[in-house]
Amino acid sequence: MKLNTPVIRLLVAKDWQLFQKQLAFYVLAGIVALCFLGLAKPWAFYVGSLMLIIVLVSVACFSIGTSLMAERKEQTLAFVMSLPVSPLDFTVSKLAGNLLTFAVPFLVILAGTLATVLLTPLPDGLVVYALLVFAYIAFAYAVSLAVVMSVESEGWGTFAMIGTMVLINPYLMALGQVPEIQGRIEQDAIAWSPPAVLILATLAGLSVGVLGATAWHHARKAAFY
Repeated sequence: MKLNTPVIRLLVAKDWQLFQKQLAFYVLAGIVALCFLGLAKPWAFYVGSLMLIIVLVSVACFSIGTSLMAERKEQTLAFVMSLPVSPLDFTVSKLAGNLLTFAVPFLVILAGTLATVLLTPLPDGLVVYALLVFAYIAFAYAVSLAVVMSVESEGWGTFAMIGTMVLINPYLMALGQVPEIQGRIEQDAIAWSPPAVLILATLAGLSVGVLGATAWHHARKAAFY
């Protein structure tokens, strides 16, 4: 089936224009968190790390909640169905729109985090740890997006978002129990270990797989939802 690319672009642009101001606020909050991190003081590092995780989780939940869950509650699907758009076009536009609204602030904050670690007195070994944290948040976002797109229940969608994001705490604790990862955080050099590479590759692969499976599942539908 041929995609209606112009309409898809319009739907994606609509999501971006509606939410760009809120996303700019999240980026600003991320920059504030990075300023705390850059002070390289124990208390500032704790505050900055906590703020950074909260901002990233908020961006993920905001992207999914406003673009999908809120639209369902407001029943705007009827308007979309009036356009020359197929279920496949709608699926592609929702995936692309969500990925855009999440990926832009996510990548900006990721780049800022890496720059903060490398350009301040913080140990460069934090680069690997930071990438592992960001990889988990991206995976949690992919799972949440897949669930919300696949079920119409607001309760299950909310549960998926909260559940996957809350699991970041045991994930961080688990990383702390891996000597090859924990022991290299305070080194003033970027040192990759086999467990770190395996975890990063697994999370990246699972994220792509979940999004791919979601796109394939919805592409086979003959009707909206």
